Formats: sequence, C-alpha cells, structure tokens
Amino acid sequence: MDATAILNNVKQVGARGLGAPLVLMMLLTMVVIPLPPIALDMFFTFNITLSLVVMLVVVYTRQPLEFSVFPSLLLIATLLRLALNVASTRVVLLEGHTGGDAAGKVIEAFGAFDIGGNYAVGLVVFLILVIINFVVVTKGAGRVSEVSARFTLDAMPGKQMAIDADLNSGLIDQDEARTRREEVSREADFYGAMDGASKFVRGDAIAGILILFINIIGGLSIGMAQHNLDFSTALQNYVLLTIGDGLVAQIPSLLLSTSAAIIVTRVASTQDVGGQIISQLFTSPRALAVAAAVLFLMGIIPGMPNFAFLTLAAAPAAGAWMIWQRQLKPAEAPVIEELTEQPEQRDLSWEDVQPVDLIGLEVGYRLIPLVDRNQGGQLMNRIKGVRRKLSQELGFLIPSVHIRDNLDLSPNSYRISINGVAMAQADIFPDRELAINPGQVFGELQGAATKDPTFGLDAVWIDPEQKDHAQTLGYTVVDASTVVATHLSEMLQTQSNELLGHEETQQLFDMLARSAPKLVEDLVPKALSLSVVTKILQNLLAEHVPVRDFRTIAETLAEQAHRTQDPGALTASVRVALSRGIVQKLIGTTEEIPVAVLDPTLEQLLQRTLQASEEGQAGFEPGLAERLQNALAETSTAMEAQGQESVLLVAAPIRPWMARFAKHAAPGMHILSYNEIPDNRQIKVISTIGNNAGD
Repeated sequence: MDATAILNNVKQVGARGLGAPLVLMMLLTMVVIPLPPIALDMFFTFNITLSLVVMLVVVYTRQPLEFSVFPSLLLIATLLRLALNVASTRVVLLEGHTGGDAAGKVIEAFGAFDIGGNYAVGLVVFLILVIINFVVVTKGAGRVSEVSARFTLDAMPGKQMAIDADLNSGLIDQDEARTRREEVSREADFYGAMDGASKFVRGDAIAGILILFINIIGGLSIGMAQHNLDFSTALQNYVLLTIGDGLVAQIPSLLLSTSAAIIVTRVASTQDVGGQIISQLFTSPRALAVAAAVLFLMGIIPGMPNFAFLTLAAAPAAGAWMIWQRQLKPAEAPVIEELTEQPEQRDLSWEDVQPVDLIGLEVGYRLIPLVDRNQGGQLMNRIKGVRRKLSQELGFLIPSVHIRDNLDLSPNSYRISINGVAMAQADIFPDRELAINPGQVFGELQGAATKDPTFGLDAVWIDPEQKDHAQTLGYTVVDASTVVATHLSEMLQTQSNELLGHEETQQLFDMLARSAPKLVEDLVPKALSLSVVTKILQNLLAEHVPVRDFRTIAETLAEQAHRTQDPGALTASVRVALSRGIVQKLIGTTEEIPVAVLDPTLEQLLQRTLQASEEGQAGFEPGLAERLQNALAETSTAMEAQGQESVLLVAAPIRPWMARFAKHAAPGMHILSYNEIPDNRQIKVISTIGNNAGD
C-alpha cells in the first residue's frame, strides 16, 4: 500500500471519528458564544429539516431495528433544540428592544406571520402545542416504550428457545442462529434505549414551558427597567419574540415525539407505515360501506352541511364498491393434471414395480402450499436443512425424502413413513402457529389446545398476530413448516439404523479408501463381510451412537475380526473404542459422571440368567421384570428432574440386553458398561437400582 492510500485511509477514519465530537463542540459553542441572527436562522431551519427527515425515515422504515440509531439521534436532536433555546434566549433578551427581527427572520416569521402578530393568540397556540406534545404524544410514546421494553425482555427466553429449536432441527445453521440471537439482543437494547430516550423528549416539553415564562418575565423586566420601554411596547416586542422562539422549538419537538410514537408502535412487517395502512384499513368493504351510509344519513338531515357530507359519503361508497367487485372475482382454480390413457397399452415390465420409499412424507391437500415453492412454501428447504444436519451428525448421507399428497388423509394431516411403514401422523394448521409450553409460562392463550407432535408437550394453535404476546408469556412459537420439519428430524434420528444399508456402508468405505486404502483392503471382504459391518453400524445407530468416526470403527473391527465374527461382540468392542465420544455427547466435558448402578445381587442374577440362556434372552419370573422396569423408570425420572443425564452403568456382558430392556422401560436412559468409561473420567454413583428387586 503506497503513502497516498495510507493517507486516504487515515483521512476517512479521522472524518468518521470526528463527527460526534464536532457536533458536541457545536452545541457547546451555541450555549456559550452569542450567535448572530443569521446563524440562528440557519440553525433553526436545520433543526426543522432534521426533524422532518427523521419523521419521514421512520414512516418509510419497515422494521424498528432498521433505524436502530433513532434513540441516539433523538437525544442529539433534543440537545440541539435546547442549545438553540439558550442561544435564542440570549439574543431575545439582549436585542429584543430593537424590534421583531432582533433574533432573526425565522423567529419573526413564526411570531408575526403564523399567529398574526397577536401575542395572546400565540400564547394559546403555544400552550396547545405543548399540551399535545407533553400530555398526548410524549406520554403515550413513553408508556409504549416502557411496556415494549419489558415485554421484549420477557419474550427473550422464548425467542432464544425457538432459535435453538430451529438450530437443533437443522432448519438454520450456526451463522443464521448467531445472527438471529444478535437481532433478539438488539431488539431488547433498542426498546430499552427508546424507553430512556422518551424521557428526554418529555423533559424537553417541560423545559419549553419554563423557558417561555422565564423569557416573558425576563424580557419585560429588561425592556422596562434597562431600555425604558413602556409596558405595552415591551409586552409586544418580547412576548412575540418569545412565542416565536417557542413555536420554532416546539414544532420540531412535536415532529420527533410523533416519530418516536410511530416507531415504538410499529409491528415488524415487510411494508412501511403507508403500505400497512392501505393493506389493512381498506381490505373490508363492509367498514367503508357503513361509513358511507352514516355520512349519507347525516347529509340528508335538514340544517346540516349537506354538500360536504354527501360529497364525502360518495368517496367511501365508491371505495367499498371497488373492493367488493375485486373480491367477487373467482380465484384461479389450481390446475390438476389428469392422467390420459395411452392409445395402446404396453406390456408390464419391472419398471412398473415401484420401490418402497426409504423416507416418505404424505400431506393432506390443505398442506400442499407448505411444499409448493410457487405458493411460498418453505418446507422443502427446511427438509434439506434437516437432512444436511443429520448427515453431519450421524456420519452418513440421509436419503432423500419423497413427498406426495394423499387424499386418504384428512386435509390438515401429514404422515411420516420409513421403508414404507407409517411411523408417525399428526394434524397441523398451515395458517396458524404453534405455541409450545416448555414447562413454565406466565399466562394462557386463546386457540386450539393440542400436543406438540414431536415431544408431546402441551401446545396451542394460535393466530400469527398472537406470536409476540405468546413469546412474552414464555411460549416457544413455531410455524407449521417448522413443526413438520422438527417431527421429521426426530423420527429420522430415532430410526436412523433403518436408513443405513449396504449401499451406504459401501459409500463409507469408498470415502475411507481415499485416505486409508490399506485398511479398507484388509478389512472388507478379507476379514469381515460387508453385511457384518452393516449390521454393526446399524447396532451403533440404534443405540444413538454416530458413525462419523468411521476410521476408528474400521480399525477396531480390523483388530477384533480374527477373534470373533459376531456382530454383537464386535459392536461392544467398537463402543469401547468410541467411548470418549459417547460419554462426551452425554455429559460434555465434565470429569465426574453421575450414574445409577444395579444392585450387585441383581446384576449377578442377570449375568447367570443370560449365560444359561442359549438364545441370549433373559428368562426370569415376570414379577422381577416388572419391578426392574418400574425401578428404571423412576430412576430415570429422578435423574432428569435433577438436571442430569439418565445414565445406568452395568457390567459389559449384560449391557446389550439391558439396553434393549431399558429402551421400553425408560426410553431416556443411556446404558453404559464399565469398559466404556474413559480413563480421564470419574463416576459418581447417585442411585442403586434393585435393592429389593430380588426379594
């Protein structure tokens, strides 16, 4: 980089860094140094222009956060106005005896032209503006800012949970989740800043009233005592100048107060204020028709201004008729392609036998817009996100999801199938949003009560307009597409072992062969067949162990293949090799692992029973199995209530059987063997199961 480029960068950085100090120095100069009338005219004009620009920017802003600098700008504009009040007060008191133009043409124009030179009228107009600004606009905006700040802070946990839910289901990536979290934080900061900034505007309105009376009293005293003016002349000069000065300051203040009120009462939308008003106010012909009828009835009453009422009645009547005509136009019916019969029927072939879909999603006809991109459906993109996330987590490519409509389903139903077998079915409302109760909320919502199809939590289908209110109460709010995508993600993760077959296993070996060709060559098919390796991978996935570390899996199988060909025994060896990852996935990096264990007597009984069983299935009396099942469920619930992962530590020989048994008794419990505890971790026994199981 040459010297010229470096100098230009320094100049640019310096210009940006000196902007705020220069503005503050200008405000300090206006307070300390007397300004000539021409400078006052320029500053007053700039103040009015700034207020107009800010108000127009607020009107055309679609979301409040797009104008996040507004609180700081509101403070600077308020300080500018107060500095101008000080500067103009000095000029009015020093030069007011010379006439109406002593403080510049702008103040003279507002004091003479706008109020007709009548100081009584000017005083009344000024007081009315102050009352409107202080009592109505500023007070209302401050209250809305305060409530919005509190509600935004209350809604932050629900919004954060919604972001985490979208991230966990693969609908968004880490970057988008980080962006959305920053947006939530910025929203809370914005409304908090607006709550404070509204106090500045309110204080400015009070200061305007005090400055008015101080200037009038001071001007009369100076004019009569120092310049020997009679009372009426002093009153005429100083009061008109003071009122003109107050009006010049109050009009920009009213504009900024209105801007603050607009921006805090805005609801985030893709339209500006004008677009929202037109789209929401003029959509119902009934409202316009009733308004036109009322105006018409008032217009035909004798003694009323008939022309004005009848003329204005025609406008809403015409608007109502136009909207009604537009709504009467029939909606374009969806084009349905009909299968036409071929002139000649060809012979059947194997191509006519359609294979079973590995992953299928069937939807009712009212849910078709969710999967139709032409109608704005986002479900297809979200399903791709789910597949991408699960593929990265599990370690193999999740097959494509075949989506089709099914007229046998109810209109609002969807069905998830794996290998042609229906695994889950639920009803949703595409035009509503689902407010899920995560466990603690601060109120109830109006809507259709239901259960979250994925996790079975209490939920309510609500209108989209209730979303912010629901999040404020602590609900996690998601749309219909997110409900389907999350449910699909959970089902695919639970049934991932059924999605991995010989073809996927071969793809894993092909990828490993690029970096470790000798390992692949020695393992398959020399040591183990592809079928055995596939079964081992399916066993791991069935126990929620990812196969991402396929190199470690392959090396372990290559070491153990000469000892046994049993998939169960090889799966246990692989689990030991992957133990660090398994434990870290369960409890993170904590050194101490809280676990439950079996009573030694019960554990020995299970080992003897399994050894005596030829098929590897325990055969003990049903009463013991029932007591063990209840004990597992109670222990799992107690550990989860304490905020801990439910982990049961057992001897290695009975771990596979216990994992299958606990899958039905306590689905949330993880079964580990003593061999699977890494050397750098310690166990902490917090519960013993089966103290009375053998009685």
